[in-house]
Amino acid sequence: MAGRKGKTGAGHTVIIYTAPWCPWCRRVKEFLSANGVKFEERDIESKNEWAEEAVAKSGQTGIPILDIDGHVVIGFDEPAIRELLGL
Repeated sequence: MAGRKGKTGAGHTVIIYTAPWCPWCRRVKEFLSANGVKFEERDIESKNEWAEEAVAKSGQTGIPILDIDGHVVIGFDEPAIRELLGL
């Protein structure tokens, strides 16, 4: 799933800040994939700049952090994700 880029059919841009050991990160990626949502995954452990970017966007250090069209969602908040994506 890493490296997915682009927009969903509805034209959304989705970036997910994750780490390989994070079970909630896996769940949110599975949810998005099951709903046909394309996303870019940024592993915060592989690039320090992505970790810093995630904290700057959210003010949080917990993951996953999703950036959906410039709106930040912290954690696997399914109702918020559904609302932002129109699912």
